[in-house]
Amino acid sequence: MKIAHQIACFSLLAASAAIAAPKAVTKPGSKANAGLPRYGMAVYSDLCVHPESGEFGGQRISVQRFAEVDTVIYEFTAGGLSWPLVAADVNIDPQGRQMYFTVHVDEEERTISGKFADKGDTLVLDGGYCGQPDVPAKLRKVKDFGRAAPACKPCPAPKPAPLEPQEDQPAVPNMPHEAPVKQAAPQPQQA
Repeated sequence: MKIAHQIACFSLLAASAAIAAPKAVTKPGSKANAGLPRYGMAVYSDLCVHPESGEFGGQRISVQRFAEVDTVIYEFTAGGLSWPLVAADVNIDPQGRQMYFTVHVDEEERTISGKFADKGDTLVLDGGYCGQPDVPAKLRKVKDFGRAAPACKPCPAPKPAPLEPQEDQPAVPNMPHEAPVKQAAPQPQQA
């Protein structure tokens, strides 16, 4: 009876401690729920089908988060969908807001990096979308794995390069209707 009484007291004490322990409260707009969850799997994709050729376009990134290690499987298109590439050197920050990883493509090592947005529902890759280094690719989290790939949208028009002044011409001030240097009035010649 004494042992049963001690077990009951211990259980009551443990339950009281669990109830009294402070709970982690996250507000809807707080940064605590801004990134990728610490455990689980997420697939990010912008795969689409070209209406004219029927070929795939885009890329897909599968992120697996375990207690010991994070893994990434990367797939891209080059006419057809590539074989899945297992990434090396996967790094995800502790808050799950950004990551980078390395893959070997055709004997070349590439580092791919990006940031998680929309509470982990979007992965925004750093540059290189449609061959434009200043345009990021946005991959949405796949929630319906049975959904057919949408039709590909055309790439945005590239921004024109900024005009550089030509070196052989002198710089002209930006004043409309005025010459850069005012000419002196001609002097009448005396004979």
